[in-house]
Amino acid sequence: MSTGYATPTEEVPLSQPLYGATIGQAVRRFFKKYATFSGRASRSEFWWWALVSVVVATVLYVISLLLGGAGTTVDPATGQAAFGPGYTVGVVLSGIWALATLVPWLALSWRRFHDTNRSGAFYFLMLIPFVGSLIVLVMLALPSDPAGARFDA
Repeated sequence: MSTGYATPTEEVPLSQPLYGATIGQAVRRFFKKYATFSGRASRSEFWWWALVSVVVATVLYVISLLLGGAGTTVDPATGQAAFGPGYTVGVVLSGIWALATLVPWLALSWRRFHDTNRSGAFYFLMLIPFVGSLIVLVMLALPSDPAGARFDA
C-alpha cells in the first residue's frame, strides 16, 4: 500500500496525491493530469506548480518588455509610450501560455480542494469581489485532510 510519499523505487500512482513532491515531479504530474478533476493534489504539488507558473509568466513578461523596447519611444500624436512589434510577440506568447495552462490550473485547484476534504466547487468563491480570491488562497494553503480520500478515483 502506498503512503503517498514517493521513494526512489516506488512511483505514486497518478490517482493518488504525491506528498513531498519535488518541483520536477509537480510539473510532470501537472501536465500528465491535464484535465483530471477527480482525485487529490498535495500542497507540494500545488505550490510547486504555482511557483513555476509565476516564474514562467514573469519571464514571458520581461521578454515582451525587452523585445518591445519597454516604452522607449513616445507617440507624438498622443504623448504616450509606444511599444515595438516585439512586445506584441511577447504578449501573444503570454496569452498562449495562459490559455494552455488554464484548464490544468483549474483541475489542479479542484484536486487541491479535494485533498482538504472540500468540494472543488469551492473554487467558485473566487467570484466574490475583493475577498473571494483571498478566501480561496487560504483554503488552498490548508493542510491535507485524510477524509479527502473520499474523492479518490
